[in-house]
Amino acid sequence: MGKQFESILPQHAEFISMQKIYFVGSAPLSADGHVNLSPKGHDSLRVLTPNRVAYLDLTGSGNETSAHIAENGRITIMFCAFEGPPNILRLYGDGTVILPGTEEWATLFPLFDPLPGARQIIVVDVHLVQTSCGYAVPFMDYQEDRPTLNRWAEQKGEEGLVAYWQEKNMRTIDGMPTPLGRSLFASHDA
Repeated sequence: MGKQFESILPQHAEFISMQKIYFVGSAPLSADGHVNLSPKGHDSLRVLTPNRVAYLDLTGSGNETSAHIAENGRITIMFCAFEGPPNILRLYGDGTVILPGTEEWATLFPLFDPLPGARQIIVVDVHLVQTSCGYAVPFMDYQEDRPTLNRWAEQKGEEGLVAYWQEKNMRTIDGMPTPLGRSLFASHDA
């Protein structure tokens, strides 16, 4: 089962800060809905307090996590040690979606490098931290972040990104509306 903690301890925060990739899991309440697991890269996650983290969510071909969070709040973030001592760390919590143009966005966005294609910030109120051995996780060497998403987002420009969000990020693969989709729909009708 691993070890469980009620909050992110300093050694957990240090481990998190050293990881180049993490994984985000979420699911709808519907038994027919799809469980989503997304890899996240770049320097996009911040430990805000011992019980709160936030990550800058970049444009992708889907937007499952935000819709699942809007429906039920549940989210898990997992980090794996691909170098150094073996370790897996999971953060279990309740998420909130922060959209551009809100007061919360104005407060949180300056904490991150301004990556092109930023579409929302996911804040997680962590209620359980779990560590486990990670003995089966392979060693892998980090070379560098892929520049592909940044170049793609810069080429799209702001208007192109909004058009892409309207095409690809309004609903999940199960048809659930996303907070970004609701926001774009509301601004489109205004």
